[in-house]
Amino acid sequence: MEIIPAILTNNPSELADLVKIAEGKSARIQIDIIDGNFADNKTIDPSILSTIDTDLLLDFHLMTKDPIDWVEKAATGQADRIIGQIEKMSNQLEFIAKVEGTGSKVGLALDLATPIGSITPQTLTSIDVILVMSVPAGFAGQKFDTKVFDKLEGLYKLREKGNFKFRICVDGGVTPSVVKDLVDLHVDEIVVGKRLFEGDLEENIKKFILP
Repeated sequence: MEIIPAILTNNPSELADLVKIAEGKSARIQIDIIDGNFADNKTIDPSILSTIDTDLLLDFHLMTKDPIDWVEKAATGQADRIIGQIEKMSNQLEFIAKVEGTGSKVGLALDLATPIGSITPQTLTSIDVILVMSVPAGFAGQKFDTKVFDKLEGLYKLREKGNFKFRICVDGGVTPSVVKDLVDLHVDEIVVGKRLFEGDLEENIKKFILP
């Protein structure tokens, strides 16, 4: 199980500070990108990351209207993976092709209420990760919703039946108390936001790792 710290901010200085804190304590971080259209919230422009010197692997989680329009900015921002919410995505296959053209890995994300069947079946052989929201996408500090468990079980069965290689990632309100359930559901990655940065990041990450 990989624990991925997430940063959701509209402040470039705070972004730089949090990236620096994560250096050496995590291999990967997620930068949440919200455009004020997908949700009533707005964060930094992903291209700002081009000015930050880091060895961290960067995921960009695009919670935007038509994420394809943000792919080049994310690639400019040193993206290792670009993950787009499908709810306002005009064409999943075109999004994947655009991301692959930048050399980045690609993922699709499902909001809490979005069923697995909303994923275009032809994408499943091409994506590196499916991110499943366990809260409504767009805001930090929400409570984990256990309704996501059924979706995760279904996603694992889909992966096994088709022998697909995508990783399963859960994002939103995750606390140490639900980690065992997520491990049992074959989740590969957990994204955790601001609570990881409250205090010592390295010690907080350890709280999410089962003995």
